Amino acid sequence: MPEVEREFVAIESASATRNVIGFHPCQGGYFRPAGKRPRVALIAAHYGADFSEHYLAPDLAERGYGFLGWNTRFRGAESSFLLEHALVDLGAGVSWLREIAGVETVVLLGNSGGGSLMAAYQSQATAPKLSALPGLTLPDAVAELAPADAFITLNAHPGRPEVLTAWMDPSVKEEGDPTSMDPSLSMYAPENGPPYTPEFVERYRAAQRARNRRITAWVKSELERLEEAGHFERMFTVPRLWADLRMLDPELDPSDRKVGVCYAGDPRIANNSPYGLAGCSTLRTWLSMWSLDDSPCRGKPHLARIEVPSLVIQTLADTGVFPSDARTIYGALGTKEKRIELLPGDHFLTQRKHRTRVADTIGEWLQERGF
Repeated sequence: MPEVEREFVAIESASATRNVIGFHPCQGGYFRPAGKRPRVALIAAHYGADFSEHYLAPDLAERGYGFLGWNTRFRGAESSFLLEHALVDLGAGVSWLREIAGVETVVLLGNSGGGSLMAAYQSQATAPKLSALPGLTLPDAVAELAPADAFITLNAHPGRPEVLTAWMDPSVKEEGDPTSMDPSLSMYAPENGPPYTPEFVERYRAAQRARNRRITAWVKSELERLEEAGHFERMFTVPRLWADLRMLDPELDPSDRKVGVCYAGDPRIANNSPYGLAGCSTLRTWLSMWSLDDSPCRGKPHLARIEVPSLVIQTLADTGVFPSDARTIYGALGTKEKRIELLPGDHFLTQRKHRTRVADTIGEWLQERGF
C-alpha cells in the first residue's frame, strides 16, 4: 500500500480563539497519500470522542483520499456540549480542507454518534434553522457554514436523543437514587425475559420515552429556579444508561451481534456503573443534545434536508447500532441518490478484513461518482 503522511492541524474557529494555555479549540489529524495533494477528502468528527487518529484514516489515505479526523472544542467535554458551537468548529475544518489543503470535494463521514452531528452540519449549511437555547444567542457563523459535497454514515446512531432513550433504563423511579427501581420495568429481572414479549417491549419503550421527558421537564424547571436565584447553569447526573432490550434479546432487531454484550462490556454491570451516554451534563447540554423533544441533535429533521449523494454503511455484528437504525437513516435521507450497505464486522471494525471491506466500499462508491 502507498505510504501515508499525517499532519497535525490546530486552528481557531469563528466562535473560539486560542486558549491562554496555548491550545486551539479545533484540532485534528490530516492523513493523505505521501507526496500527494488529494482532490477529495473526508472529514469525520464526534460529539465528544477524539477522532484525530480515526481507525479508517490510514486506509482511506492509502486509497488516495485525504482524511481529516477532526475534534471540536467539546472533545472530552461532552458534558458541556452545545451544538451551535460544534457546528462552527466543524465549519472551520471544512474550510481548512478547501482553503489550506487544496481539496475540491469534501465528504462528511458520520461514524457512530458522529452520524447525527455530521447530518446536523450539512442540514444547517444547506438551510439554516438552528435556534438559540434559553439564555444564549447563536454565533453568527453558524448561519454561514459551507455545505459538503457528499455524505456517508458508518455504524451511526439515528440521533443523539434517540440512542440515549433507546438505551436508558426506564425502571429508575428516582433520578437522585441510582438504586431505585420498578421491577416490572427492569429488563434484567428474569420474570420479564428475555425473550421479551411484544407487550413488554411496547410498555418498556413507552417508559423510556417518558423518563426522557421527565428529565427534560425537570431541566426546564431547574433553569427557571436557577435564574430566579441569580444562577446560570449547573451539572447533574443521570443513572443507569445501559438498558436497551436488544442487548439481551437477539430476536429484537436480528443481526450477527453477540448477545449480552454492550460497548462497555456486560450491560448488567455497565448499567449500574456511573458511566454512560448523558451520565453527566449541564442543563443546557441536556436540551441541546439529549432531550427527545427539544434537542436539535435528532437525526430525522436534518437527514431530510440532505440532498447530496449519500451512503449508509452498517456492520452486522455491532452491539450498539442495529440494522433498523441504518434503515431509519436511509429512509430519512432527503436525497434520491443514496445507497445502503450491510456488511460484516463489529462497531469498531476490529478485524482487519472488515476494516478493509468498509474502506473498499467507501472508495468504490466515491469513484463511481467521479469523486
